[in-house]
Amino acid sequence: MKSTIIILISIVLFSCNSNTEKKEIDWDKQKSIEMNQRIAQKEKLDIAMYLEHRKLLKMKQTGSGLYYGVYKTSEGDSAKSGMEAGVRYVITFLNGDTCYVTPKNEIVYFKIDKTDIESGVQEGVKKMKRGEKAVLIVPSHLAHGITGDNNKIPPITPLVIDIELIKLHN
Repeated sequence: MKSTIIILISIVLFSCNSNTEKKEIDWDKQKSIEMNQRIAQKEKLDIAMYLEHRKLLKMKQTGSGLYYGVYKTSEGDSAKSGMEAGVRYVITFLNGDTCYVTPKNEIVYFKIDKTDIESGVQEGVKKMKRGEKAVLIVPSHLAHGITGDNNKIPPITPLVIDIELIKLHN
């Protein structure tokens, strides 16, 4: 019995050979650029399909790739960099699944361009006036990018954000 255990332990130890070759990763800047271009093209097609089924949304696109459409206008003050914005939002994926919602009767505050809120949200809010409601379609490079948010938003995921700009303070 003792010799059987020794033989089994020897087999296990010798089968775990630590002389594994390290493979060199064949990656360079050009491959990163090409991968990012493929991701951007796929997201652009996904967003186009999303909008094709929602023709009532009147969306504009910015140079960064953000889509926005104000569906409730207001004569309130325009949002500007450095102001504190108070918002309510519903964040969904392109497939319609909801991932985040502002708790009922709460307002979320952030300093425009001065916090770590997604750059697409900050850009979108600056297109709004106090009292307006808008839909933002935020490509992943303006949202949580290749890492996601390590909670509900997976990597490389565009977001649809229905947002209301409730308050603005200097």
